[in-house]
Amino acid sequence: MTGHAAGWQRLRVRIRGAVQGVGFRPFVYRLASDLGLAGWVINSSSGVEVEVEGLPDLLARFLVRLERDQPPRAVIQGLEASYLDPLGFDGFEIRESVGGEKTALVLPDIATCPDCLHEVFDPANRRYRYPFTNCTNCGPRFSIIRALPYDRPMTTMAGFAMCAACRREYEDPRDRRFHAQPNACPACGPHLEMWDESGSCVATHDVALRAAAAHVRDGAVVALKGLGGFQLIVDARNERAVQRLRRAKAREEKPFAVMAPSMEAVRAVCAVSDLEARLLASPEAPIVLLRRREKIELAEGVAPGNPTLGVMLPYTPLHHVLLADLSTAIVATSGNRADEPICTDQRDALERLRGLADVFLVHDRPIARHVDDSVARVMMGRELITRRARGYAPMPVRLGRDVPPTLGVGAHLKNAVALSVGRNVFVSQHIGDLETPEAYRAFEQAIVALEDLYEAPPVTVVCDAHPDYLSTRYAQRRGLPVRHVQHHVAHVLACMAENDLEPPALGVGWDGTGYGLDGTVWGGEFFHVTTSGAERVATFRTFGLPGGDQAVREPRRTALGLLHEVMGEQVWQCADLAPVAAFETAERAIIRTMLERRVNTPRTSSVGRLFDAVAAIVGLRQHVRYEGQAAMELEFALDEVATDEHYPFDLRDGGSECWAVDWAPLVDALVADVRAGRPVPLVSARFHNALVDALVAVASRTGVERVVLSGGCFQNRYLTEQSVRRLREAGFRPYWHQRVPPNDGGIALGQVAAVALGFARAAER
Repeated sequence: MTGHAAGWQRLRVRIRGAVQGVGFRPFVYRLASDLGLAGWVINSSSGVEVEVEGLPDLLARFLVRLERDQPPRAVIQGLEASYLDPLGFDGFEIRESVGGEKTALVLPDIATCPDCLHEVFDPANRRYRYPFTNCTNCGPRFSIIRALPYDRPMTTMAGFAMCAACRREYEDPRDRRFHAQPNACPACGPHLEMWDESGSCVATHDVALRAAAAHVRDGAVVALKGLGGFQLIVDARNERAVQRLRRAKAREEKPFAVMAPSMEAVRAVCAVSDLEARLLASPEAPIVLLRRREKIELAEGVAPGNPTLGVMLPYTPLHHVLLADLSTAIVATSGNRADEPICTDQRDALERLRGLADVFLVHDRPIARHVDDSVARVMMGRELITRRARGYAPMPVRLGRDVPPTLGVGAHLKNAVALSVGRNVFVSQHIGDLETPEAYRAFEQAIVALEDLYEAPPVTVVCDAHPDYLSTRYAQRRGLPVRHVQHHVAHVLACMAENDLEPPALGVGWDGTGYGLDGTVWGGEFFHVTTSGAERVATFRTFGLPGGDQAVREPRRTALGLLHEVMGEQVWQCADLAPVAAFETAERAIIRTMLERRVNTPRTSSVGRLFDAVAAIVGLRQHVRYEGQAAMELEFALDEVATDEHYPFDLRDGGSECWAVDWAPLVDALVADVRAGRPVPLVSARFHNALVDALVAVASRTGVERVVLSGGCFQNRYLTEQSVRRLREAGFRPYWHQRVPPNDGGIALGQVAAVALGFARAAER
């Protein structure tokens, strides 16, 4: 039958979204064949294009099922359908990909699917124990793609010629490996090698994999080349191995992530809700922060003094086979040194990881771009991503309006960059802190990769208002028009963009630090966001940070700055307070002089620094070993206490139509509780509840119904959940982050959103 049959029509469909690398074309082939329709389907740089011919009722059924029955990993962002005169197609075919404007969505890397996993552990299957098994429904995507459209020659698999068996699968539209670009098997695909510290190969293929397991059992540190870069792995039960890894990475106390061999193994060490289990086993397979059980078999050094564990399940065949051989959990941490990006190349890893790893388990599939493991937790019955990388990047956030190609270069810490193409804002994988030359190179490479992938050179660069951020300096050197956005405004706009919100809204931006437009360090801000801009309507009372950045590392300094603001000279006689006693007499005198003369003592309104100060006053933490440690320990100290008790505060007119949250009454009451020996969990709860009260009080003064919560402080589960609950009880509609981090990993999205809304200011040159 041909398209010239009476009553036939031709249907042309253009589909935009994540429709490449998910089995969309074979799905269309099967759907058209089942309905007896003729035509073709093709990958294009903008997505997928289809033309089918047949009777009108069959074309209508085709269109309905196209959206209703789409492959599980597909995301249709737009579908344009047109009815045309038939051309007389004979049969249905899958055509070769075509170029054009590159707006198709690149999928994140996807965890191994159950079908592939079954093959990997089936001794009769030709892919038995093969570490690079994948199909259309799983496997590497973002970490291997070099250009669009997503076809094998455009990936790092281009150098691997398929054997006859793999080629048959690849060319059969009814096979689940039809056009699975990374398709491979032991006969034709990537292979493993075990290297010693000098780079000499000591084992290959499955022998190398079994040898790696033996090294882990013996207490060695193994550098494993994974999906998006190297990981350093040790036996999570072996305290000596864990401590050796800590010393090698100069990572004194920051928790390590753990990879468990099964969900049952996770439940043995942590309490796991149904939603947390779903998140662990999802195709994104992030590290999930879970409440640890009291007595577990893991080494204490994995997460010292921490009631939570970051746990993930194996997400590649390589991990699955290794964990099956070990039958125990492993520490799996980024293969890098402090403040550097993870290694992606084995020769580079030999140099950069020298002294950290005993042996190297490597493979010959190149990694196009580094991709860390993502980190998530469940909050208010939803996922909240705190590090967005594997499994999530570079899926876009879609804005409510078109914006010219704009590059957002993010912040200095927890950096990620973003590029707009039409209404889509593609947010890069987590890059990290821009503290080293290696990290800065990774930042530049991520920008080049996004621009090249979508062939979308930006016409505007938007950056943070802080003049000394390396990302800001990059923007100024780019040779394009530069816009800047205040740090906390960007936080708020990122949350609004993610929640598809248009102004008006009350934006709450609470974090540790951000460049303030009045010369102070902001971090406890409230903005009334309207169509004309973001006006700061409230802030926290400021106090001094003796030593500036040094105070961030020493909460005792922050605490003295806060106490001096309330108690004045009296504070120096209060040796019964932990932060005062934490200094020798001579040091105390120096701090006193700094505060009295305001020398190297910037003023801050930061809620994050308030957390640090309170943690020091109650005696939890006088020095921190990693960012956010004091605030986290104050949250952990809650110990599931249930109370609505709170410390008092004042809300006063701060001038310039900006209200000030005055925490002086809070500090007085808190110090009284500490001196009275009140339990730390109760003190922590009263402090958290006071912050929530202040938030609700400001919202009530402004009367803006929609309240947006953003900034690193809203990674705190108790603070966020109490804020949402209290706001709802007061009649407000709260919004918070889900798929984009509330911390500085979301800043780049907010910067681009500011340009779309016309909020970004022209940067001074």
